[in-house]
Amino acid sequence: MSTNHPIVAVTGSSGAGTTTVKNAFEHIFRRMHLRPVVVEGDSYHRYDRVGMREAVAKATDKGENMSHFGPDANLFATLEDLFRQYGEDGTGQQRFYLHSQEEADAYEGLEPGQFTPWQDLDTDSDLLFYEGLHGGVKDGKTDVSRHCDLLIGVVPIVNLEWIQKIHRDTGERGYSTDVVTDTILRRMYDYTHFITPQFSRTDINFQRVPTVDTSNPFIARDIPTPDESFVVIRFKNPKKFNINFEYLLSMLSGSFMSRRNTIVVPGGKMGFAMEIILTPIIESIMSNRLA
Repeated sequence: MSTNHPIVAVTGSSGAGTTTVKNAFEHIFRRMHLRPVVVEGDSYHRYDRVGMREAVAKATDKGENMSHFGPDANLFATLEDLFRQYGEDGTGQQRFYLHSQEEADAYEGLEPGQFTPWQDLDTDSDLLFYEGLHGGVKDGKTDVSRHCDLLIGVVPIVNLEWIQKIHRDTGERGYSTDVVTDTILRRMYDYTHFITPQFSRTDINFQRVPTVDTSNPFIARDIPTPDESFVVIRFKNPKKFNINFEYLLSMLSGSFMSRRNTIVVPGGKMGFAMEIILTPIIESIMSNRLA
């Protein structure tokens, strides 16, 4: 953790909806005229797209499972080194994973599924913002979470998470439902050992809970809408960020407290709830930086 070079991380598994929180932070940064260094978790995978397929195939031949959730497929120590170095002096290196042809077009000689070369961070930044799978991961001596000034978890209930992943991967990436299901099963060990434990380390968790039947995610024809959901927001330590629950209840119509550190809001208000909760926290972090 660093007063002068703060680190904000949003962590959640594939299909969890971390993009919603990322969008909320982008609005906050824009209004506050902040210059974040944005780090994408995909950039710290160990293998590019072709290399990962080969590594998975080799693991399968050995009767082993390998997934993007676990340490064998990621550079956990390199990610922690980035967080540590940025916290110390606001410097570090990053690279980018090229998801699409459009992204690859900006880099001569590179194809979708490859990484760009490592490059120095912009030293004229106000904070580092991470969004990806492992913002709070721990593995042996590696502990990424300890460097975060604010750690956010995005954790839909698991059936909803699977529905979102199945629809995204079949609709946008062209995979069959069977292939996506196999991927979910293959990565279950890593999910329970390296993804789920992060949400006990987060400062705030946003968990979307549908109010419609999601009992069989593998045959769901559509993704439950925000208006068909509630969002459970849990604060690990409300005093750390001076959370005013009375104010939140007054601002978020239809919300209620389910526990002393937990507020439940209508799903359609998720983005608004994020902004009114996170804005004063970022303001406080930046005030301490400038003090």
